[in-house]
Amino acid sequence: MSKEIAVVAVSGGMDSCVTAAIAGLEYEPAFIHTNYGQRTENRELKAFNNIADFYKADKRLVIDFTHLAKIGGSSLTDKNIEVTKADLDNKEIPSSYVPFRNANILAAAVSWAEVLGAKAVFIGAVYEDSSGYPDCRPEFFSAYEKMIDLGTKPGTSIKIVTPIIHMSKSQIVKKGIELNAPLNLTWSCYQSEDEACGVCDSCALRLRGFHAAGVEDPIPYKVRPDYF
Repeated sequence: MSKEIAVVAVSGGMDSCVTAAIAGLEYEPAFIHTNYGQRTENRELKAFNNIADFYKADKRLVIDFTHLAKIGGSSLTDKNIEVTKADLDNKEIPSSYVPFRNANILAAAVSWAEVLGAKAVFIGAVYEDSSGYPDCRPEFFSAYEKMIDLGTKPGTSIKIVTPIIHMSKSQIVKKGIELNAPLNLTWSCYQSEDEACGVCDSCALRLRGFHAAGVEDPIPYKVRPDYF
């Protein structure tokens, strides 16, 4: 019996890779990726394709959201805004926040899901990040799911699944290893495409997660500060 389809938003990072591994346990995953003019766009796209190849994903779609770069307002899309060094105690919205990005990503994923007849959209949002990113909160996804019900064809039922939203980074690392997710193929750095910088928020959270899990991060870094 064939599995039902789920669209999985795969950025190329560790969180979305582990989310894809979880989705694959119950569904046939269709991988969707977004280019939006981010600094590491080429490296993230490479990671996406490598992960999709690993999972032998027949269905994959790359969307170009050039409007997010034109809109700007984020250090990921505007070279005039500095990517700030990691401050893991910061409770303010960081410069890396891309305004309403997850809503844009979900819009494309839901459109494709409706066409494919998919039953779910998986996204690797993490609540640990949500003090900085308002579109990573569980309440946001609950509200978005209600909007899907109102805005799709009658008979359509697409749920949003956020399987790692309440996990810490170390738990995500452990879950990835448990499911044999290809963490070595992932890329999380906000500003570097050859070796991860090691000093941006995303690198810091990732390195701290691997350290707490007692596992060596398999990707190359320029520097590996101790964030534990």
